[in-house]
Amino acid sequence: MVIETFRSGCKDLVYKRFEEKGRLLPQGLNFVESWLEKDGKRCFQLMETNNFSLFEIWIQNWNDLVDFEVIEIGEKPRAK
Repeated sequence: MVIETFRSGCKDLVYKRFEEKGRLLPQGLNFVESWLEKDGKRCFQLMETNNFSLFEIWIQNWNDLVDFEVIEIGEKPRAK
């Protein structure tokens, strides 16, 4: 799970870059789904990969506009 916090005044620039260049994901890092917080200041993205280091490559493409928190998710809990 990735939590992106748009830097002040950068949200429009994020969307412009996304429209022009796409997600800029390295091969092997896959986008699953995203949700935008109601106030639009943060985006929550579910991503998947077998190589956690690919997040660093991806973040370098966006860290001038966005602050990132990457949370490694384990298995889904089993129903009791």
